[in-house]
Amino acid sequence: MERAVNHPDLQIDWLRALVAVVDAGSLSAAAPLLHRSQAAVSMQIKKLETALGQPVLLRGPRHLQLTPAGAELLGYARRMLELQAQAQAALFGPDLSGRVRLGVPDDYASTYLTPVLRSFAGRYQGVEIELTCEQSTALIPQVVRGTLDLALVSRDRPQRGRLLFHEPLVWVGAPQHEVWRKNPLPIAVYEAASLARTAALSSLAAQRRAHRVVYHSSSLAGQLAAVESGLAVAVFTRCSVPPHLQVLQNLPAGFELPPLVSMEVSALRSKASQGSAAVDAMYGQLIATLGQAQSKSGVA
Repeated sequence: MERAVNHPDLQIDWLRALVAVVDAGSLSAAAPLLHRSQAAVSMQIKKLETALGQPVLLRGPRHLQLTPAGAELLGYARRMLELQAQAQAALFGPDLSGRVRLGVPDDYASTYLTPVLRSFAGRYQGVEIELTCEQSTALIPQVVRGTLDLALVSRDRPQRGRLLFHEPLVWVGAPQHEVWRKNPLPIAVYEAASLARTAALSSLAAQRRAHRVVYHSSSLAGQLAAVESGLAVAVFTRCSVPPHLQVLQNLPAGFELPPLVSMEVSALRSKASQGSAAVDAMYGQLIATLGQAQSKSGVA
């Protein structure tokens, strides 16, 4: 008779650490999501690798990459965490239900909202999320009026919402066009009330750099089109810069672009949503996930 092979158990904390590191992009960014130190998260990954007898992550100087075994395990890990959340909801209380009207700017959605929604959906499957993607200057009035319950926004004034983190603004261009050499400098800008537009024009004025606005668009996709085509340079949040575009820093003497401020990113909640358990849960998830967020320009 053949004897069964006794494989080691894969503890749920190890799997949670793997998912968090992959979603956050680094050990350091995953640590606050798991409420652990970076060293503790690293130890969880090492224990998982020891149990498997092979690595799940390749650790480079600037990024982490899944090994084939890690990529195969990741899907199972997500399903196991989801099943645990379902079991907890079934055994420890009824599912939370209701609707959350949530707003987020386009440039924050992929980097910052994705891990929030992934964590939230695993715990609160009975909550309906209605998402609005617009610029912060359009989202803030909607929260104030109560037509949105909650929004992730760039602050337009101090004390607006609960501060979560700072997001740098950067000058961006297409490397094959070198538009930054032109005089006057052609720039693409957002709508008149945009904080990024104000920062760009103010910094150029302070530097006394000759420039002209050649393109207006209120959407990130529109800004990308202007830069990719070589029509202009633009100011982006650093988290929204795609790999094929160039952050314009360390330019030759005489072409330097002025420094830019960072955006204060906050969670803003409407007064009308007070008392909603579903909005309470989403607000708490935003704070737990992004309260110690760092810009994703690199990983540690």
